Amino acid sequence: MAAKLILPRITSSVYPADVLVILVAASLPWSTSLPAIFVGLWLLALLPIIEIPALGTLFRHPACALPVVLFTLALLGMLWSNAPWNIRLYYVGPVAKLLAIPLLIYQFQRSQRGIWVFAAFLSSCVLLMILSWIVAIDPRLALKSDAAHGVPVKNYIDQSQEFTLCAVVLSYPILLFLRQKRFQVATWSIVIAASFVANMVFVTISRTALVTLPVLFGIFAVVYLTRRSMAYIFGAIFLIAVSLWFVSPSLRERTASLFSQYTSYESANAPTSVGLRLEFWKKSLQFFREAPLVGHGTGAVSLFSQSAAGQTGPASEVVANPHNQTLYAAIQWGAAGVGALLALWLCHLLLFRGTGLACWVGLAVVAQNMMSSLFNSHLFDFHEGWMYVLGVGVAGGMVLSQHATRAGYNNPLEHT
Repeated sequence: MAAKLILPRITSSVYPADVLVILVAASLPWSTSLPAIFVGLWLLALLPIIEIPALGTLFRHPACALPVVLFTLALLGMLWSNAPWNIRLYYVGPVAKLLAIPLLIYQFQRSQRGIWVFAAFLSSCVLLMILSWIVAIDPRLALKSDAAHGVPVKNYIDQSQEFTLCAVVLSYPILLFLRQKRFQVATWSIVIAASFVANMVFVTISRTALVTLPVLFGIFAVVYLTRRSMAYIFGAIFLIAVSLWFVSPSLRERTASLFSQYTSYESANAPTSVGLRLEFWKKSLQFFREAPLVGHGTGAVSLFSQSAAGQTGPASEVVANPHNQTLYAAIQWGAAGVGALLALWLCHLLLFRGTGLACWVGLAVVAQNMMSSLFNSHLFDFHEGWMYVLGVGVAGGMVLSQHATRAGYNNPLEHT
């Protein structure tokens, strides 16, 4: 029988480090500067209370060691890079946030408030989703002057990533509530999840989310549903998807653009979004073949600006990254970088092999990042990168804490 999902009570003795991580999660859908400020304050609050021997022991776990390996490779990559030193240092920055993963695992292996972080992110995304509907009706209410349709802050790619993750993660509590016959709270959870999906269908959705969303729901079905339930669910999803296809012009336009942009690129050498990605990937593979073992060094994505000189059409476009996370690592650090990146993803997938809310959150976060990183460099992007760091760090700490409890170890940090 499934364990009952219980939300922790808020007490007056919440640890400052926990509060600051909650604030990072709550502010992430709305801002880039606020999460950065809260991360700095979090480090100041956490570092003085860390027990070095315990943290050192934790680094024996690959889930904590591999982020450090990838960051170390980025540091060493500066030595053989031909890019200016300011460019080399700049491209170390996106990798540095991975160092927060072992610290978060350390913290939430000892904290009982990890679910608050998930609740803060979900609540913040619900508010953003409501505002998105409002802005779609009246664009003047957007929080920035050049806002796209239904996107009150940031951009439609970040928004789609948030809404996709929230809709998918809610699948687990919905299933749990239904099994516990808690139909009222299950209904509200279904309404929220459906609202996220409806917003993407009728307001705006990125092509990346269009591919990622069904895959993540498929993973959930395989992990948590019986074959009979899967047949019913997939049948219902198919009927709903067909219905939405006919009633949503936005969904049809976004899907059709995949094919029309590719055709325009192939036939007329037009610089479409799809065509540019294909051009960047071709160039990336060429750069990788030139330095297959350790790459061109940190910051070597400046090679794109050099290769664009004297070109026309899509080949003349200058880009800061190849819009593929694996190629991003391959250009700079060669096979060593690709190996470290794939090992990181695989290790974090294996960390969440069990069942339960923390395992599902972690698995969904890693799977989403892997899928979206086929079309973007999302692990090193600020917004999606911090979604990954928070999801893996907090959920990973919760999972390791559960493992320690089952093994009979005492929690080293007591709570009120």
